[in-house]
Formats: sequence, C-alpha cells, structure tokens
Amino acid sequence: MNSKALIAEFIGTFALIFIGVGAIATNYIIKGDTDVDLVAIALAHGLTIAVMVSATAAISGGHLNPAVTFGAWLAGKINLKDGLGYIIVQCLGAIFAASLIKLAIPLEPLEAIKMGTPALGNGETPIMGLVLEFILTFFLVFVVFGTAMDKRAPQVGGLFIGLTVTLDILAGGPISGAAMNPARYLGPALLGGGLQYIWLYWLGPLAGGGAAALVYHYLLEDRSQRAIKSKEGEMDNA
Repeated sequence: MNSKALIAEFIGTFALIFIGVGAIATNYIIKGDTDVDLVAIALAHGLTIAVMVSATAAISGGHLNPAVTFGAWLAGKINLKDGLGYIIVQCLGAIFAASLIKLAIPLEPLEAIKMGTPALGNGETPIMGLVLEFILTFFLVFVVFGTAMDKRAPQVGGLFIGLTVTLDILAGGPISGAAMNPARYLGPALLGGGLQYIWLYWLGPLAGGGAAALVYHYLLEDRSQRAIKSKEGEMDNA
C-alpha cells in the first residue's frame, strides 16, 4: 500500500471538511441563522475540492471521497486493499478536521450549525434525501471519470470536479445538505452533528458513485483502456 497516497488522501479530505465547516460557521457568525449565503458555502466546498484534487491527483488520484473510491474499485481502477485504505484515511481525515476546527472556531456557532453536518431540509423525507444524494453523487463521480480518470480527457480534472461540487451544493444544499461524500457527513456528525441519518449519507453517495462508475466504465470508456487495466490487474495478481 502506497503510504504517500494515503497521506495525500488524508490531507485532501481534511481540507474539505475543515474549510467546508469553517465556511458554514463563518456564514453564521456574519449573518446569523436567518440568512444563509449558499453561493459562498458552495464555492468554499467546490474551490477546496478543485485545488486539493489538483494537488493530490499525481500522488493518489485525488479521490478524497469514499464514493469516488468505491466507484473506482467497481471499475477496476483501484484494488480492494488500496481502496479500503483510501476510505479509512478519508474518514480519519474528516474526523480529525472536525476535531481541530473546535480549537479554531468558537463553540457557540459550531453548536448552532451542528458542526456543519449535512441535514435534511424542511419537508424533505429520508427517501427524498436518499434519491437526491444518489443523483448528485452520480453527477460528481461521472465528472471524476470523464475529466480525471479517462486518459482521453484534458488534464484539468480538478477544476471541473470542484465546479461539479459547487453546482451540486447550489442545487441540493438546502434540501439534503448535498454531502455527496460519506466522509463529509461522518466527521462533523461524530463531533456533534448527530448520526441519525448516517445510513442515508453513506448509502446514497456510494450507490450514486457506483452507478456512475459502472455507466462510464462499461458504456463510455474507450475499450482499449479497459483492456490495459485488465492486463495490469493480471500482472499485479501474478
């Protein structure tokens, strides 16, 4: 297992949670709980993903999300051992970020925003939230495959992945929290946000990410790439 890749995944996921929760807390400090600047919060998450995917892509592939790693495993782009390692350090990075942000931001705004934990909006049922998280994560992982994992793509994947996170939050932030990332939910939830809907924020993104990976891999990816990956897998198992 590549220790450099694990460190990169830890740092990248740490940044997403620290900046994401920090942006939500800053919005509360400036505007209170009656005026949410959705654009600013969406940009904070999207820009963080853009720069951190770009910074870690050459080291780990810049997954920073268990749903992306799950999809990559389904498509044969990462083996099971490395995939589990990625998911573990992603979750640890999220938990560590949520722990440290308590040392950097006053407790009152963090409690008011429930640690920035993604949550269902007014009138949103768990099934509605599950469907939304599935679709939003499908978009995200589809773009990851199309801009970062496909060898035919221009090498600007980080930018477009970040933009996808931004547009997903603009569409779904007030409705389901637009987590699209089980680690994004887990860290803040463990540190004070509550774990009531942990099943939703794991099942929805993993299912959506897996579906996007399979659609792209089997319907859109160049056949020669699949053949190369298959040969590489056979060499690894030899």
